[in-house]
Amino acid sequence: MHAALRAILRPLPLAVPSLWLALLVAAPLLVVLVLAFAWPAESVPPIAPPWGAEGPNTEPFALVLEDSFYHAAFAQAALVAAGTAALCLLLGFPMAMGLARARPAWRLPLLMAVLLPFWTGFLPRLGAWIGLLRDEGWVNTVLQSLGLITDPLPLLYSWPALFLGMAHAYLPFAVLPLYASLSRRDPAMEEAAADLGATPWAVFRTVTLPLAAPGAAAAFLLVFIPAAGEYVIPELLGPPGAQLVGRVLWQEFFQNRDWPVAAALAVLLLLALLLPILLFQRLEARR
Repeated sequence: MHAALRAILRPLPLAVPSLWLALLVAAPLLVVLVLAFAWPAESVPPIAPPWGAEGPNTEPFALVLEDSFYHAAFAQAALVAAGTAALCLLLGFPMAMGLARARPAWRLPLLMAVLLPFWTGFLPRLGAWIGLLRDEGWVNTVLQSLGLITDPLPLLYSWPALFLGMAHAYLPFAVLPLYASLSRRDPAMEEAAADLGATPWAVFRTVTLPLAAPGAAAAFLLVFIPAAGEYVIPELLGPPGAQLVGRVLWQEFFQNRDWPVAAALAVLLLLALLLPILLFQRLEARR
């Protein structure tokens, strides 16, 4: 009796997360995949199902794979995501090193300060950047009051503004894995290298950096993956020429109302991100 009851209850702890994943991950992906093979139509919603007499529609995938406009959107998204990840690594490594070397009593407050941006809404943070960078914003006002410039600098809706917003949004994703990797290092190895005559730069290059390499790779991928599909930051801070795949996907859905092409873009973006996702999972498993 008890064995039969245990056999019945054993799958229950996995039933709830499995149902959660099925409803909130697998089902939306299946809907997007169906939309990608649907036919455009003058209706609400503007699609005809792919199981009709005409069968699945493969034209959206052919269009995305052949049109240079979409190629450029994917290329820009990859370059912006890689640049954002590299910038977050450059900014996040000293922060993670400071956290790892701080006194134990200070680590939690400093870590909370790193996570502080997550306590504020995403749009208010972008609104703060708009207020800082616009022509009448604080940056231009201070520079003009100091006599450094006469006319306002075009800071907003530019590539620097885009990367500032992206780095500000994704910096904690880089700091946390770097901190986890650096906090597990053995300080005795650095002390031994210094005792043997190594300079501080040599100690960092030959001891600290190799020890932090797995965390740095995980941090790069953890920033790159969500940044590749970012829409809001390029839309609010970036230049008009920043036609990243996230902005193009939004335009296809809501401006052109071409849901099959938009869904095909989403499917191909997911397939393109599968490799970095698998790499991130493998790094985490090795760690």
